[in-house]
Amino acid sequence: MTRFRTESDSMGELQVPEDASYGAQTQRAILNFPVSGLCMPRAFLNALGLVKQACARANRDLGALDSQTCDAITTVCDDVINGALDDQFPVDIFQTGSGTSTNMNANEVIAHRASASSGLSVHPNDHVNMSQSSNDVIPSCIHVSAAVSCIYDLIPSLEHLRTILDNKAATLEDVVTTGRTHLMDAMPITLAQELSGWSAQINSGITRIKTALPAMQQLAIGGTAVGTGINAPQEFGARVCEHLSKETDVDFVPADNRFEVMSSQDAAVALSGQLKTLAVSLMKIANDLR
Repeated sequence: MTRFRTESDSMGELQVPEDASYGAQTQRAILNFPVSGLCMPRAFLNALGLVKQACARANRDLGALDSQTCDAITTVCDDVINGALDDQFPVDIFQTGSGTSTNMNANEVIAHRASASSGLSVHPNDHVNMSQSSNDVIPSCIHVSAAVSCIYDLIPSLEHLRTILDNKAATLEDVVTTGRTHLMDAMPITLAQELSGWSAQINSGITRIKTALPAMQQLAIGGTAVGTGINAPQEFGARVCEHLSKETDVDFVPADNRFEVMSSQDAAVALSGQLKTLAVSLMKIANDLR
């Protein structure tokens, strides 16, 4: 049988599984949003750990957080980054529009684990969420997760596919087949020429995705609740981006206009459009092969 402990917040007491690292706000979200049974994906949780870790280091750099508390937080963030704590993020992916539930889920888990391992009293809001808001953390995590996934997973895979097509085409330069238009035989074509078209499609897809990435590398962090940066040091966003860039080897920068990136997801929509174009290209190639 599941054993429970009592947690409390400004809304009152709540029963939370005894072995859970999260607290009352996460448990309320679990009860409030039993929508799909789908949780945040691994790439997003990786980004969430990276962002929380970078925020702690930025707060330490700016004298807002002591080194011991920072070290306790960043150590737990390593476990969030590598997936060791994925079972502690049970909130449904369909939740509040700002992602507050997932942000608080992270704050509670990191604070609970950091307190237990260090003997310090690490607070979810006052320490882990210092100089932040769900409204700038979650958009930043969307951008970080997408940029990192494209740069380290998608683009290398596409470049490999392009290389394989080019190498295969080089062996088929003398193989002539019948071109097809409107489901009927047409003029002759070599298989190398046909494969060159597929390779060019993949190359164009890579170019389109790379074109969309600079906007994804602009982050909302530092805007806090509404974009003004209230309750955060002026240099906070830039410091977070510096730490993220060092950790990921991806050049993240503060957004040119934080009001834009916090109130819209236009950059993500643009990248999504390029991913859809790529999907159409891959379906076309697969149908040609079939």
